[in-house]
Amino acid sequence: MRRPSWEAPESRNESNEVPGRVPQDFQARLRALPAKPGVYLFKDKEGSVIYVGKAANLRSRVRSYFGAPSNLPSKIQRLVSNIRDFELVITNSEQEALILECDTIKKYTPRYNASLKDNKTFPYLKIDIAEDWPGVCITRRVQKDGARYFGPFASAGSVRKTLRLIKKIFPYRSCSKSIDGKDKRPCLDYYIHQCLGPCVGAVDKKEYRAVINQVILFLQGKQELILRELDARMKSAAQQLQFEKAALLRDQIDAIEEVIEGQRIAMKLQGEKDVVGLAQNETQAYVEIFFIRNNKLIGRDHFIMEGTQDEFPGEIMTSFVKQYYASASYVPRLILLQHPVEEPAVLLEWLSQQRGGKVELQVPQRGAKKKLVDTVAENAARGLELAQLKEMKSEVISSGLQELKNRLRLPKMPQRIECYDVSNIQGTLAVASMVVLEKGWPRPAHYRRFRIKTVAGADDYAMIQETLRRRFTRGATSEGTWGIIPDLVLIDGGRGQLNAALEVRQELELDSIPMASLAKEKEEVFIPGDPGPVDIPKDSPALHILQRARDEAHRFAISYHRKLRRKESITSALDNIPGIGPKRRKALLKKFGSVKAIKEASLGDLSQTGGISPALAEKVKEYLKDS
Repeated sequence: MRRPSWEAPESRNESNEVPGRVPQDFQARLRALPAKPGVYLFKDKEGSVIYVGKAANLRSRVRSYFGAPSNLPSKIQRLVSNIRDFELVITNSEQEALILECDTIKKYTPRYNASLKDNKTFPYLKIDIAEDWPGVCITRRVQKDGARYFGPFASAGSVRKTLRLIKKIFPYRSCSKSIDGKDKRPCLDYYIHQCLGPCVGAVDKKEYRAVINQVILFLQGKQELILRELDARMKSAAQQLQFEKAALLRDQIDAIEEVIEGQRIAMKLQGEKDVVGLAQNETQAYVEIFFIRNNKLIGRDHFIMEGTQDEFPGEIMTSFVKQYYASASYVPRLILLQHPVEEPAVLLEWLSQQRGGKVELQVPQRGAKKKLVDTVAENAARGLELAQLKEMKSEVISSGLQELKNRLRLPKMPQRIECYDVSNIQGTLAVASMVVLEKGWPRPAHYRRFRIKTVAGADDYAMIQETLRRRFTRGATSEGTWGIIPDLVLIDGGRGQLNAALEVRQELELDSIPMASLAKEKEEVFIPGDPGPVDIPKDSPALHILQRARDEAHRFAISYHRKLRRKESITSALDNIPGIGPKRRKALLKKFGSVKAIKEASLGDLSQTGGISPALAEKVKEYLKDS
């Protein structure tokens, strides 16, 4: 690929231009456009990319935008009215332009392109087959590292559901510990038959690899091959009088057959295929995709396409196929579509390259394939209805935020609410949490946890003050999420906790930040200057928003406190042993997993741990003997 020999001039303010009219400085540039394939980028007056397209002939395609406005769709008219500059990248072929177009849209997410929502972070399942004892994990990055990837999935929820299913059926390890087969005891998964126990040497690599191969086949939709293999192994185990092993294999077979039964579809369709249907409203499109392998529906997913105003279904379908299969780990031989795509020959060539073999795109008009496409389209329509209901719920939340503004006498609607809670047991291992609601919805990426450092004893007021002092002191000197000023600070507690928070607000000269507290006993809300609680009905959406923030902050603080308690109980016994510092303690726990396992280990095993001499191993045994 190569850039054109000319450079785009500085964009200028063309506010007096009529939409659709060619900007004065574009005239010469449009005449000089090359009649070659490539990608074009339109920019607004700020220099931001607002649209990306590809063309077999850049001269014809780009100039077509600047004709008579009446001949252009309304969406394109709005686009053209905002174009102040453009840039070209010339490619060697239309195929190359398509690939570059996909990458460029993903990079800039222009507002006038139809784009997959959050398409940068689709989750996948990954199996690193190069490892001695592979596991199955969730990842959002597909790399060319020899590992097997399955996906993409539409959400973390859908990939976790699949992960739970395969873990229930196949006894592979789900831990991340280093495996040497010398652990003294296996974990709980081994005893409930959900792991073969490689950590204690209960399985060899060949047998474990067979399980991982079954997982791969299952994710590929080849359950019949697994069933034949398991059935043969079950019969062999029974003949050798290994009845417990045979029973476990029988249960595994039953679980897989139950999954298969739930996946069967009425239509008889041969081979592997994806089926894509969509539904759209005025603002977005909902795309449903079914994955069929060996005559079975092995999975389904849905995706939201944004920026689809005034676009025809075929245009939306084209955008989806480009963006989805640009990142998909697998492309089937046949893809059934509800609507025909634009430029199918170019897409077919590109998809065949992605697959490494021939690909067909079909828009069936009759028969079993048409019925299947109609089924997927009906699912898409129902999915869009549910998405619209969720938007209606958003309207309820919006009304609740407006009510909060009025009842708490806030200067503006509280789009960002930060809620704080503390957790401790008689002052020990004291922690605090900060959770964030944005427009009434949790924003987990902005949650923060604090380990209380300066407060001795069970003084909740002082802990709240330390937390707020640290949060806003850092916010004054930091960028990113720390630097965002909340529209409301909510404290878990009553009037006393609120007064403690107000002292910090005055100390740091942050009087412009509104504060309130929510007392759990009677669900009373307190604000500065009012001696009594604010009058908020118990069934009010405004109160529900505050309760949601308070409950989330409490949960987040408690989970952190429990984590510290577990860590404290594990390490406290080792901290009292002379010669065992942080590095040796970490080495012991990494190898043995728990203080109990260290206590039960032999002197030889202990002395083989990094940094542990035979003399120190004896000291460890001596100190742990009575613990």
